[in-house]
This record gives sequence, C-alpha cells and structure tokens, in this order.
Amino acid sequence: MAEYLLPIEILIEQFRKLPGVGRKTAARYALSVLDMSKENAEDFAAALLDAKKKIHRCPVCNNLTDKELCSICADDSREPVICVVEDSKALMSIERIREYRGRFHVLDSVLSPMKGIGPDKIGLDRLIARLEREGITEVIVATNPTIEGDATAMYIMRVLLPLGVKVTRPALGIPVGADIEYADEITLARALKARNPIE
Repeated sequence: MAEYLLPIEILIEQFRKLPGVGRKTAARYALSVLDMSKENAEDFAAALLDAKKKIHRCPVCNNLTDKELCSICADDSREPVICVVEDSKALMSIERIREYRGRFHVLDSVLSPMKGIGPDKIGLDRLIARLEREGITEVIVATNPTIEGDATAMYIMRVLLPLGVKVTRPALGIPVGADIEYADEITLARALKARNPIE
C-alpha cells in the first residue's frame, strides 16, 4: 500500500524532479500545496505556467529573460569582459555582489562523459562567435570547483588561449572568517596557489 493517496504521490514525484529535492522534502512541499486555499493553489499553478511561457534564453548570452535580450546584454555600458558561468543562478550570485561590470555567457552544460555531455553540447561555439564581434579583451571562466566544472574550465582555456584572448579563472580559497585548520586539503592547496600580495 502506498504511503500517500495516489494524487499526492503523483504530486510528490513532480516535486522530486527539482534538483536537490528528496522524497521527504517533496512530500512536505506536496502537503504544503494541499494546505493552501483553492485560490492560492490556482495562483501558484498560474505563476508556474506564466513563468514557463514568458521566460526564455537570451539569444546572446543564454541567460534567462522575459525580454528580447536580457538586461545585461541590453546594457551598452558593460565592459568588454565575459564571465563564463554554468547557469543563471551563478550569474545572479555574481551580479548580486555589484563588483563585476562585464558581460556573461551561460553555458548549456558542463562536460560530463558519464552523462554523454561532450564539448559540442556546452555552447562554446556561441561564446567564440562573441569574442571578435564584441571586442572581448578577457574571458573569466567561473565554472564551479567540481570535477566537471574544472574539466570544463580547462577545456575552455585550451580552446580560447590560441585565439589571443586573455583567459582567467577566479581565485578559490579559504572563505572570510573561516579557520585554516578546518579547510580541506584541496581548498588549502588552491588558496596557497592563488595567493595575493598584501597591500
């Protein structure tokens, strides 16, 4: 016998399709939706469908937008530097700090041979086309510090360096306020390798 009624089980399975959502969290979400009033549930469903209908990928940088171009690509004051990120969440995180005034390029995916994602599936051809067209002086490869993210960064660097563009990667290291004794070996090694002079 199922733990929940069939319509609830179906709703739970839909929530489980979201990244990082396990069965318990999905069940909590499903039961929360059922606790909503009918009007609130309809508003929730309408907002979901409306977002799916109106949001699309920017044809220039692949960011999410509801306009012809995203607000970053539509801003002519942006510097001729492109920060390459894995997804729009990473782009939004960088934008939130308000220190970076360049442009972005959101990859379609990262390299993952286990998932059948090779170099032809990450959207690098669109980035290369932008370099000359936009007079780009530097590409910052800000993929996540994971096996797939690092492999993707190395591949992008190998492809772009012969094109004469400066290619950099953000320094990775110990977070502000953290104790060195609690940092893992990889983080410590990266922090020492990417050390900066004291000013």
